[in-house]
Amino acid sequence: MIRIEDLELFVRTAALGSFSNAAREADLLPGQVSAAVQRLERELEIRLFARTTRSLRLTKEGEQYLPYATEVLAMLKEGREQLHGEQESLQVAAPSDLGRNVLLPWLTEFRDSHPKLVLRLSLSDQVTDVFRDPVDVAIRYGVVESASYVVLPLAQNNRRVLVASPEYLQRHGRPRTLDELVMHECLPYVLGGRVYDRWVFPANGVRRQVAVKGSLLCDDAEIARRWSLAGKGIAYKSWLDVYHDVTAGRLEVLIPDQPGESSPLNMVCPHRRQFTPAVRYLHSELRERTVAMTATMREHTAFREP
Repeated sequence: MIRIEDLELFVRTAALGSFSNAAREADLLPGQVSAAVQRLERELEIRLFARTTRSLRLTKEGEQYLPYATEVLAMLKEGREQLHGEQESLQVAAPSDLGRNVLLPWLTEFRDSHPKLVLRLSLSDQVTDVFRDPVDVAIRYGVVESASYVVLPLAQNNRRVLVASPEYLQRHGRPRTLDELVMHECLPYVLGGRVYDRWVFPANGVRRQVAVKGSLLCDDAEIARRWSLAGKGIAYKSWLDVYHDVTAGRLEVLIPDQPGESSPLNMVCPHRRQFTPAVRYLHSELRERTVAMTATMREHTAFREP
């Protein structure tokens, strides 16, 4: 018979990447966690982890089994909360800039309107793995290609825009074409140790890459926005991230007739069991507000959706 404790230790070991880390979190010895995973492997008659002296990684079978184990634990938690009338909890992961400057007041207001809800917010520009990380929903930019996830659209027409402060434009001039970006100080972002200094634009039905340069780099999108506000360079940001700054005149959209890269915003869940009433209500509220924000993009750009 499969033990619930063994399932929990398997899920946390997969998330943390080692028996030692999972043991430390659970206040156990590494050998106890290893023994729990071995018991689970015997029950399932499969190997869940490939072990070496230096690494621990999920096998193909382990990757296939992980979402089912996660779903079982979520169902048990939900049942326990229903039986005991416990407060419903909702763990949300979101990008740093969007989370701090757009979502934070909305989520706070949402929590105030649902007094029995415990809200836990995690902000990071690192892509959250909703199967491995302890989150109920992740709010993400970009196209989610994995069929393993359940994707709830928020703002499908959102795009990136080139922006700079009036101070920067007064000192350095305004680029009129993409080719002129090379003559300007830009603010590339860093993700996973990689510098993204080739900005992508749709141009005449093809995908065009423009190499940019800059002396200020950071792996936090909020910092890039602040540098742009301070007149330090040109940023290439999601419209949702700079909406308030553009409408307030703190930033200006550059080359407004040039469409930026599509950057749809989605809410991602690991499985349909996560569709609690709180998730459904939150999705409805966020979608209404983000769609309204992207609609204003037309007022500041000359391009139109096809």
